[in-house]
Amino acid sequence: MGWTLGRYFFFRYVSITFWFFLGLLALVFLIDFTELSGRTTGLPGFTYGTAFAISALRMPMIMLQTVPFVGLFSAMATLVSLNRRYELVIARSAGVSAWQFLFPCCVGALMFGVLSVGVINPIAAHGFSWSEQMENDLRAGKSNAVTTNVTPWLRQKTESGDTIIGARAILNQGLEMADAVFFILDPQGNIAERKDAAKAFLRDGYWELQDVKVFKNGNIQALASDKVPTNLKPEFVQERLARPETIPFYELPRKIEVARSFGLKANAFAMQFDSLVALPFLLVAMTLIAATVSMRFARMGQSATMILGGVVAGFLLYVVSVLVKAFGVAGFVPTVVAAWVPVVVAMFFGVTFLLYKEDG
Repeated sequence: MGWTLGRYFFFRYVSITFWFFLGLLALVFLIDFTELSGRTTGLPGFTYGTAFAISALRMPMIMLQTVPFVGLFSAMATLVSLNRRYELVIARSAGVSAWQFLFPCCVGALMFGVLSVGVINPIAAHGFSWSEQMENDLRAGKSNAVTTNVTPWLRQKTESGDTIIGARAILNQGLEMADAVFFILDPQGNIAERKDAAKAFLRDGYWELQDVKVFKNGNIQALASDKVPTNLKPEFVQERLARPETIPFYELPRKIEVARSFGLKANAFAMQFDSLVALPFLLVAMTLIAATVSMRFARMGQSATMILGGVVAGFLLYVVSVLVKAFGVAGFVPTVVAAWVPVVVAMFFGVTFLLYKEDG
């Protein structure tokens, strides 16, 4: 296949992918902005400009989750549109094989994946952290309830005794807490003191509390600031509390290395890193799956069953990837295996099907 035809197929795929991504971005932004406005309208300091900014900052993170589906649907749309205009028929009659005109689409999918990992991911990580900070500022002080289904609890042991720590929100990759509560236990394990803080920051050897209410011996004392001793290291707290999605791709190797130097497994960080490395190849696998159900539509009357089969296959691949990823985070399988097995299986499936159909 000549350079001109290959370039035409490549830019056709890039154009359709761009419009799919842009259209989905607009739809997701509208839904998220509407939902966020409904949840925060009654809070002091709320403005639609603030809600707009929060939703805009969250968009890269949300869109990063949709990248595999964008890759699948854009590949299907590209091949179907080429078939409808009989461009693939003409190309094949000129001796161009399926592997040749799929190659530009696979290159486009690989580049889309690299762009997602190298550019969108760091923007998404920083933007999501800023959006959490802005939303927390809106909700500051509106809820002292600490729920176990939102953030995990920490239990630290120091020379002065044990302390159980919880918070409404985890910020700054686990190094800052909002609406935090500290239960200080006596040697018998009973609660001797409770400290509620609007903000808690992990410092070197202590937690710095701001806007504190101390509950002790039936009395309540309000303090502008307070300290709680700790021997927790930032790497341990980040490994326990920080969401791996909020850490940029370029920082993950260092986080993993430092966490493991403290004897931590860091499976969540390692799984996130390996999944991002495998993402470009996952998009190539999605393109091959799309090809198995999209190249013969012009001859078969645009079979809705085949289209539905491709969509279901793509969703199944994504679900299996998420499921295996959970096994990797839990430590049941190595993170590298969990990240790459679904990709390799999907690629083998697509290549085998195309070899059978195209080459007999």
